[in-house]
Amino acid sequence: MNQRARVLVGSPIRQKLTILHEFLESLHRLKEKQHTLDFLFIDDNDQEESKKLLQIFAKAKGQKCTVHPPIPTQLPNQYVCNETTHSWTESILWKVAAYKDQIIQEAKDGDYDYLFLVDSDLVLHPDTIDQLISANRDIISNIFWTKWVPDLPPLPQVWVSDKYTLFEHAIQESLSNQEIAKRQRAFLERLKKPGVYEVGGLGACTLINKAALKHEISFKRIKNLTFWGEDRHFCIRAAAIGLSLFVDTHLPAYHIYRDSDLPGVEEFKRKC
Repeated sequence: MNQRARVLVGSPIRQKLTILHEFLESLHRLKEKQHTLDFLFIDDNDQEESKKLLQIFAKAKGQKCTVHPPIPTQLPNQYVCNETTHSWTESILWKVAAYKDQIIQEAKDGDYDYLFLVDSDLVLHPDTIDQLISANRDIISNIFWTKWVPDLPPLPQVWVSDKYTLFEHAIQESLSNQEIAKRQRAFLERLKKPGVYEVGGLGACTLINKAALKHEISFKRIKNLTFWGEDRHFCIRAAAIGLSLFVDTHLPAYHIYRDSDLPGVEEFKRKC
């Protein structure tokens, strides 16, 4: 009998209680058909209730769950999240990058077959990890859609190139606004169809297999780039060493980007 694949689910966590509850409940519901799950969290919460909830989850999982304390820092550590947007400081950004690199290292040290890095404001379909494994890619994200600006349509957490370009174009290609809009619509419509597609950037809900873990993948800053976001530096570094990036759109996750997104969780769970 073949040995079941071992998956480490990792997440740095600094989250409101109500959102963290839904995130952890969705982890409870993850199926383990062809694999086993272990959990690794870095508890960076500033709310005591969130810390307690994380400990309850860890106690229920026993030896299958490890919770590490945060990295001590004297730098400003305030993360502002409201109904308009999320405000990150550079010190918080690279602290999260360091947490993710710490999780990567523990996946390597533990000889895991897969690492699943997931943000703590997502609610997952129970078959998410099975689906991502079945795609058989080195690095692949499960798609989710977010209204980054309240009054605009939802957009994916994956992109084609650069910082967040959502259309394909050649390096010196000159495009009209009409052509840009046409190509962007084509890219977004493709992602609404169940499938696996190559992309230029991804993050927040990503499965990394053992072959990719053997490379020097990392979220740390690439010194000669000023792109904002540790995921961008991860993706550029991965592409530079020959790793392709993919998105799976079969089972979209639900993103609780704002408190006002919480009422939609129950409908999402019913659909699952």
